[in-house]
Amino acid sequence: MIRDKVIFVTGGAGFIGWNTILRLCNDNKIIIYDNMYRHSKSDTFNLNVDNISIIKGDILDYELLYSSIPENTDIVLHFAAIAGVDTVLRNPVKTMEINTIGTYFLLKVVKEKGLIDKLHRLVFLSTSEVFGVTAFKSSEDTSTNLQPVGEARWVYSVSKVAGEHLINAYNKEFGLRSTILRPFNVYGPGQIGEGAIHQFVVRAIKNEPLQIHGDGTQIRSWCYIDDMVDGILLSLENDKAIGEVFNIGNPRGTLTILSLAEKVIYLSGSSSPIIFVPKNYIDVELRIPNIEKAQRILNYNPKVDLNEGLLRTIEWYKSRINKVY
Repeated sequence: MIRDKVIFVTGGAGFIGWNTILRLCNDNKIIIYDNMYRHSKSDTFNLNVDNISIIKGDILDYELLYSSIPENTDIVLHFAAIAGVDTVLRNPVKTMEINTIGTYFLLKVVKEKGLIDKLHRLVFLSTSEVFGVTAFKSSEDTSTNLQPVGEARWVYSVSKVAGEHLINAYNKEFGLRSTILRPFNVYGPGQIGEGAIHQFVVRAIKNEPLQIHGDGTQIRSWCYIDDMVDGILLSLENDKAIGEVFNIGNPRGTLTILSLAEKVIYLSGSSSPIIFVPKNYIDVELRIPNIEKAQRILNYNPKVDLNEGLLRTIEWYKSRINKVY
């Protein structure tokens, strides 16, 4: 268990960040550093917890970032990033700046404030997109795949690969006790943005058309948010995670995008039609994780199957149908 720690969380108001904080806030002091551009709309976001403080700040604001990290920080969770296909396509420059320069700034602050020798752990959320177009049971040793320059779709993955190299360099050269996690398609209550399950569920409970880009044969493995947070906490608790990279996902939650849409409609009792629209961007056609390393070292085992996770997600959004998500 992580207890009595001071934890600094960049991007802590986001979906994964906030759910992680909810699991840590009762026993630790949490400092959230977030620009609030796309914060989680969970109704626990304004939870009155004395252990949580929020600093509205940009990861590219070096002076504010420097002054915001306490000198007694024990853990840094670096979750701040630009993500989501549509957002990345609209903002490729900002994506590169925040995901690479922002990561560099954070690491520089940690070093300049003398925190490297003090930190229990720094966890960096990377992405499964580092594997490129096709990732079939890809392990952590599988080569990262840099796609063609000029295709904005890959700016996100390239920026995350750069972040991984920076984190690893600080581990090797300066002894930073860091861990890199690669999430595979995380979903659940409170998610906002461009994720397929969020979009499908919100539309299904309103009986609106579910829109599929392309023919719907793209394959994904879906990981429920609680299982993702389990992976994060396990990586904090186990010293064998230092200097390592882990895939965090649920291979058992694998199906096509079309099958996912059909499942959401069925489980939500919706009358929504499915419509197909042209895909105007390069997509990942196959993404299934190999989680054997996380199982072996972290004792990580996802517990929530896809049907159960979807039912929980659907019920959560149904209870908030009059809110905007």
